[in-house]
Amino acid sequence: MTARVFIPDHEYKERIQRAAKLVGQRGLDVMIVNSNEADYANVRYFSGFWPLFERAGVAITAAGDAALLVGPESTIYASDFGKIDKIFTLMEYRESANPSYPELKPDSYRDVFKALGVTGSKLKIGVASMLDTSVVMMEGLKSNFPEAEISSADEIMVSLRRIKSENEIACMREGFRITELATQEVIRTIRPGVTETQMVGVAQRVIYENGAEYEGLPMYIFSEKSTRHAISRSSHRVINKGDIVQLNLSAKVDGYSPSIGMPISLGKLTPERRAVIEFGLKAHEWTQANLKAGVLASDVAKGFYQFYKDNGYEKNYLYGPCHGTGMIEVEAPWMETSSNYLLEPNMTFQIDTFVTTDTFGIRWEKGAVIRPNGCEILCGPIGTIHELEF
Repeated sequence: MTARVFIPDHEYKERIQRAAKLVGQRGLDVMIVNSNEADYANVRYFSGFWPLFERAGVAITAAGDAALLVGPESTIYASDFGKIDKIFTLMEYRESANPSYPELKPDSYRDVFKALGVTGSKLKIGVASMLDTSVVMMEGLKSNFPEAEISSADEIMVSLRRIKSENEIACMREGFRITELATQEVIRTIRPGVTETQMVGVAQRVIYENGAEYEGLPMYIFSEKSTRHAISRSSHRVINKGDIVQLNLSAKVDGYSPSIGMPISLGKLTPERRAVIEFGLKAHEWTQANLKAGVLASDVAKGFYQFYKDNGYEKNYLYGPCHGTGMIEVEAPWMETSSNYLLEPNMTFQIDTFVTTDTFGIRWEKGAVIRPNGCEILCGPIGTIHELEF
């Protein structure tokens, strides 16, 4: 096993200070980011803490002070795993079973802000990760500060997370290394008669044996008509000879979650199926060739869509050529025809090429980091069309 790859403690402190600067520039007194177990990224980005069952939050002031907000059962857990010293226990972050904890004397948002030096009632509060902020959290914040001006601060988190440090890229590169091992083992061991979930078990064994902390996404191994699903879950379906099987495997390394995707066939492909797979691979390679710093994201997306149209696959198109990747396998920014931003060095993307038909679908997917003169691919080459004979 290689030496463990991780984000050093000093980088968490640096992230908080960068965030504080943006909080001040927005004219905010404080920003709160919220996360849950499924999408932990914004809280973990600052604290290293990944909630379980309960929710979590981080409050950051314009002066650069920070606190970690957790539910009643996570206080000790957060103190052992978190990178932020100030930890507060709030009922707003309790688990969905909604226990009352009648003996608990919880903290409040007002306690948190006071400890961070934020006083007064007519505060300007930014809330990031609005989609992960529950009604209970928002009501708690409003009841503590009824005169506050509360606004979305999502763009602060997008601006912070869109450019990756070399430590972040190293975590992703290690995740790809482990994912490649899992992909190779699945291809080696898959046979007609196994189920999709059995093969997920093979992939899980390999990633944990080789240093992953968890799956980077719910592993995709599904076959035939399920391959039409842009997102899906593996099932107990038995994989048969002649089936198309879609692999999308992922290993999480210190919170970073890259994935590798490719179609394989249990037997010889029909000419019609091969044509779809080969087109998807050509579109995938087109995207890779057009990624570099200074390019307008919408130009790449428009060219990608035109590539589908020019090759007669317009009806088989679903989404653009890339999505951001990092702590969550799919994160902002997406690359779409409406994306009005320039590609910058150290932005990271999954080159994600999905082609769907009436009977099956395929996806080629890998990770890339934008560099001044092109893009660096973070895993080994993909593109072999596997036709497995038994």
